[in-house]
Amino acid sequence: MITVIGSINLDLVADVERLPAPGETVPGSVFRTAPGGKGANQALAAARAGGDTRMIGAVGKDAFAAEALALLSDGKVDLSAVRATHAATGVALIFVDGKGENVIVVVPGANGTVTSGDVAAAKLSRGEIVLLQHEIPLDTVEAALDAARAAGAVSILNTAPFRPEAAGLLARADFVVANETEFDLYAEALALAGDSREDRMRGFAEQTGRTIVVTLGADGVAAVGEGRLLRVAALPVTPVDTVGAGDTFCGYLAAGLGEGLALDQALARAAAAGSLACLQPGAQPAIPLRGDVDAALRAA
Repeated sequence: MITVIGSINLDLVADVERLPAPGETVPGSVFRTAPGGKGANQALAAARAGGDTRMIGAVGKDAFAAEALALLSDGKVDLSAVRATHAATGVALIFVDGKGENVIVVVPGANGTVTSGDVAAAKLSRGEIVLLQHEIPLDTVEAALDAARAAGAVSILNTAPFRPEAAGLLARADFVVANETEFDLYAEALALAGDSREDRMRGFAEQTGRTIVVTLGADGVAAVGEGRLLRVAALPVTPVDTVGAGDTFCGYLAAGLGEGLALDQALARAAAAGSLACLQPGAQPAIPLRGDVDAALRAA
């Protein structure tokens, strides 16, 4: 079982030729909506990777809620623990430029109402994979990490979005997943020593006994755990939209670890899935199916 405790949003996406500078207005070409939220994205990715997945979170009692949950429902994610609250469903306002780069503003809404009570109600169990991010209150993330350890579950903390006050939580997760920018910022906050990112990754792993995974975009993934450095290449792709690629990686990683794959195998499949997610617009609509990922790995 993979339990994702996190955010559920509706993404409001505009395509622009280039991203605006502060104070600048630029014309958009296409507008669309799509289910999103880092928690929901990762839950759908885990399900499409073949994992038995449940989602813990909250939405509003508004017109956005049904659309925000639609693909999770279609993907057979267990939504029985998703609460409807009087707060608005969370939204993400996303601009995507002609090169596939993006800027995002997230309005948490109902995601801010996810509490330690939701974690307790989840009744985590030994051996299950618990996947977390930073789009819900950090005290809830902390409660979930503690509950996972007490239950004998395996916790994965995705450190996005970067929140400096979350630095102390990293050492409490079994696996930490950060992109290169996030890791560098947390390394500074944690005063990790080393002349290179790899040195600082080793320092984190040695100090905490945890596994650190850093995604590097087109350069793939690096990880340090169990006393060794692993490197995995990304698939060579021309990105259309990078929104959701990191979430796809996290969901596939959770599913791989849940299957009992060795870390290098789980990373390779997750990296391939993240690459394929860049080939279509949107977050959840772009998450690839397990068969497509396996085919891409065979062809690589």
